[in-house]
Parts: sequence; structure tokens; C-alpha cells
Amino acid sequence: MDFLDRYLTVWILGAMAVGVGLGFVAPAVTGPIRELHLVEVGLILMLYPPLAKADYSQLRAVFSNHRVLSLSLVQNWVIGPTLMFGLAVVFFGGLIPGLPARPEYFLGLVFIGMARCIAMVLVWNELAEGSTEYVTGLVAFNSLFQIVTYGVYVWFFALFLPPLLGMEPLVAGITTFDITPTQVFEAIVVFLGVPFGAGFLSRYVGTRVKGREWYDEEFVPRIDPLTLVALLFTVIVMFATQGGRIVGSPGDVLLIAVPLTIYFVVMFLVSFGMGRGIGADYSTTTAIGFTAASNNFELAIAVAVAVFGVGSGVAFTTVVGPLIEVPVLLALVNVALYFQRRYDWAGRGDGSGRVPDPTTDD
Repeated sequence: MDFLDRYLTVWILGAMAVGVGLGFVAPAVTGPIRELHLVEVGLILMLYPPLAKADYSQLRAVFSNHRVLSLSLVQNWVIGPTLMFGLAVVFFGGLIPGLPARPEYFLGLVFIGMARCIAMVLVWNELAEGSTEYVTGLVAFNSLFQIVTYGVYVWFFALFLPPLLGMEPLVAGITTFDITPTQVFEAIVVFLGVPFGAGFLSRYVGTRVKGREWYDEEFVPRIDPLTLVALLFTVIVMFATQGGRIVGSPGDVLLIAVPLTIYFVVMFLVSFGMGRGIGADYSTTTAIGFTAASNNFELAIAVAVAVFGVGSGVAFTTVVGPLIEVPVLLALVNVALYFQRRYDWAGRGDGSGRVPDPTTDD
């Protein structure tokens, strides 16, 4: 693990290059990847170790902290969608001279922006030494909220607002979206429910049969390497499915990358600052920052393909999403670790207003 951690950026960039190259040289490989659901398998394996490490007895405290939950609600369901919509308008709305309207790319960004993260944020939080308990609670909160809001948010930002801003041509010919709560629920069950259930059962059974000390000191170190190995595998197979188009349209990839990069960086810095502003400690602030900055690209890709088809510009945009998110969020992991060293976190609580007492708290 030390070797993987030390050169993680190199491994991920290498995995992205291998995936894109594989998809470009051997496009037929995408068939088996989709038939065998290798992306889904990789995501589940990647998420299992962090969820198995989480101390679920602490979730009640997470949900009882109304300040953190309220802050996450504002960040994820007000600031995040509005910022992504604004960037989509600026870059693809046709309102800026020199930048023609690109309806499919606009819709792709909306699909990404409305899908709040429920998956890879667990990995980024783990690498940045954030609170596993808090990020698990916030992810669970986002998952439940997403079931009933995703379709409404896409309709509001993609169909309702553009005509009000004089962008009727942007959505010309697109009159309805068939996005149901069932589609969202199924994606959440696959990408979060399965590893969440496996992780919970592992801790419940392991601590009762073998004891907490064995579980934390023996079992957890054995499964820890699986997270990064599965991450590299997932990156390879995910980018292999779009290798040909990514190589064939580098200009479009760069164009889509700009607003996405701005979004990830701004959301992380603003959310991290808001977390620190309410008095949260480093681990809680990091969980807040990465939860707000990440997006559920798995859901965005699944819905875009289901509604518009795998060859559409909307689906292409959603696939470019993780192509940009992986290196940017990995860089932000290093930024978070820098903030951990740079600022004084002593005497700060979990955001509830309670400051830990060193004489009574572990």
C-alpha cells in the first residue's frame, strides 16, 4: 500500500491512458465490459473497504448534528446544482459570443451537476484522512434525497429555466425526460446499497465473532489495499468504453473539461471553507468538502444512456465527467492534506459547537 499511495497519481493517470488506449485500439472490448458489468463490479469492490471500516455506531451522532446536515443540504442541493447550471449556460448556452450553443453538452453538464455524489467520495475522503462516519452519513442522506429530487432537478434546470433566460433553441426538440425515481433508486442500490450492506454486515459479524480489536487490527488492514486496486481497475474499464470518442474528439473533451474543473475546485474550496467556518475539525471538514465537490457520475451516465443513447453527446459529456473528476479530485486530496498541515485544528469540534475535552474524549 505504501508503494501504491506514494505514486497514486502516476497509477491513476496510467490507468486512464491504458483504458483510453484499449478502447481506441480494440473498440470491441466495450462489449464484454458492458455485458459483464465490469464497471459496476469495480465500483462495488472499490467502495467495500471504506464502508467496512466505518463505525456505524457513530451514525446517530452524525444525523443529530443539524449544523453539518444543514450545511451539506445547502452545498449539495442549492449551491452545487446552481453553480453547474451557471457554468453550463456560460460555456454551452450560446449566450457568449464565440461560444455556440451546444445543447447536448449543456444537458450532459446538467445531468452531472444534479447527481450528487454517493460513490467515489468515499475514496477521496479515505485518501484525505476525512471522517468515514461523517462521509457515510452524508452519502446516505444524499442518496435518500436524490431518489425523489433528481428527476425534478433535471427538469427544472434543463427545461424550465432555459426558456426563462431566452435560450429556447437550447432545448429545441427535447420536450420530456423519462427519468423516474425507480431509475435513481436502482442506481443507488447497485452503487451504494450493495457495498454498504456488505460493509455493515462485515463489521457487525466480525466484531461480534472475533472482537473489535481483531477486526480493526487484523481484518481491516487485509482489505484496505482493495480500494486502490479496484479504483485502478474501474478507471481502466470505464475509459475503455469511450476510448475511441475521447481520442477522436480531443477538442470537445478539453471544452467540457474547463467548466467541470472550475466546478470541482470551487465547490471543494467553498465547502471546505464553510465547514471550517462552523468550527468543524479537519476530518469532518474534509468529509463536508469532498461530499459537496464530488458528483455521482455513475447515475449521470446511466440516465444519459437510458434517455439519449450511448452514442449521444449527452452520454459523451457524462463519461468525460469522471475523466476530469478523477485527476482533479485526486489533486484536491493533496490540497486537503496541505490544509491539514497548514492550519491549526486543535480545540475544534465536529461542527456541532461541542469542543472535544482531552480529559474525557478519546
